[in-house]
This record gives sequence, structure tokens and C-alpha cells, in this order.
Amino acid sequence: MADAVLYEVSDGLATITLNRPEAMNAMNTEAKVALRDAVQAAADDGAVRAVLLTAAGDRAFCVGQDLKEHVGSLLADREAGRGTTMSTVHEHYNPIVRALTRMPKPVVAAVNGVAAGAGFGFALCADYRIAAENASFTTAFAGVALTADSGVSWTLPRLIGPGRAADLLLFPRSISVAEAHDLGIVNRVVPGADLAAEAGAVARALAEGPTVAYAALKESLAYAADHSLDETLEKEDELQSRAGSSEDHAIAVQAFVAKKKPKYLGR
Repeated sequence: MADAVLYEVSDGLATITLNRPEAMNAMNTEAKVALRDAVQAAADDGAVRAVLLTAAGDRAFCVGQDLKEHVGSLLADREAGRGTTMSTVHEHYNPIVRALTRMPKPVVAAVNGVAAGAGFGFALCADYRIAAENASFTTAFAGVALTADSGVSWTLPRLIGPGRAADLLLFPRSISVAEAHDLGIVNRVVPGADLAAEAGAVARALAEGPTVAYAALKESLAYAADHSLDETLEKEDELQSRAGSSEDHAIAVQAFVAKKKPKYLGR
């Protein structure tokens, strides 16, 4: 992977690190391509059982699109009479969001500072978000005359409701970590010095857990958001049959009977 994004797999945990701290981890083309490839690699790798999405530095998780690069692309488009700049949504952001939300393994986001625009969107794609006390969040899009991308119009209202989501999208502002926690955007807040250790511990615990069950839980939650109770009950039936036939379920039951801690295999 490119230096703009670091990718490492160890003991079933894939750690993806946004690595442009000098630019507050803004997403230039190099970073977007590298993040897309890293997330897809984690999704496709059967040895990966959980993903930790984090960022270098202590100022920002990701401030979204690199506007310095973006303005140059817009000017080049105008001079050439084309409109290719916004194809980045189709080419980069959409594949990143799909891979994060659909991968059959849990994703933890460690938010170490500002998460804005697409950076906010990437954090929202995670299944569990841990934030440092100095973190903050903003939709940002309308502030630069754009609509939502990076899945925010899908993820945000599911977390905080459509009315609050509309408020934050129409009137972008900095949301403190305390407010984000109250709204349900953040699952856990920790001191900045403890973020790496806390997020790593959560991600490693998930990497050692019942991977098939976690995949089913992700699929069930996504399905239930758009379907009726009866349809969801049928989906739960289907997914429970899958989880119930896994090796991990058998291991869990045997460990329960033996009063031992289960050691899952992820299958």
C-alpha cells in the first residue's frame, strides 16, 4: 500500500492507518486509492477477523477531501471543458464505504481528532467508534456547497434520526465529542493518550471472537433497517441457522458446559 495509508495484519487484526498527519489526513487521490485498496484487501482476506481504522497524528482523524488538490482539479476541468473531478465519489468513496459496511467482520474506528466530511463518513461506517477527548465531528459538505457523500446520508440518520441528521447536514457545525457521545455517534470516549491502547484492545477482542456470528449480526442490523418485522424475522432465522452451524457455536456451547473460556477459530 502507498505511504498515505498504512496496512498491517497481525493475529487476525487488520490495522489501516490514514497517514497524512501534516495535512490532517485529508484525502488526496493517493490516499483515496490506497484506502480503497486497503479496505478491500481486509474484506477479502480470510485471515482477517476484525479491522481497526485509525489515523496518524493527534489533530485529525480525517478532514475529508483534500481541498487543495480538489480546487486544482476543478480548474483543470473547467479549462478542458470536462467534469471528471467529482467522479471520485464513484471511483473512491463509494467502494470504500461499501467495503467497510458490507465486510463480514467487525470494524472499529479510533477517532483521534477532527473527523469532517468524508472522514466523518468513514468513521460512521465502522461498527464501533472510540474517540479521544479532543475529537470533534462535522458534516462539512454544505459548507463547501456540496451534498453528502461517503454514505453519510445513509449512516447518520440511522444513528441519530432523520431530523437531527438533516440539521447537521443543512447547518454544518463542530460537534464536540461529548455531544457526539450523547447523540450515539460515539460508543466510547477515552483520554487521547489511551486511545491507541483502548481501540486496539477492543479490535483485538473482536478479532478473537466468533467471526461468523459477528458477520451475521452486521447483516441482520443492516437488513432490519430497511425491512418489515416479518421480513426481519425470516432473515434472523436464516442467519441464525448459519451461525448455529459454525464451528465457533459448537466451541462456545462446549466451553459453556465445561465452564471454560471459549477459544474461537473464526469459522
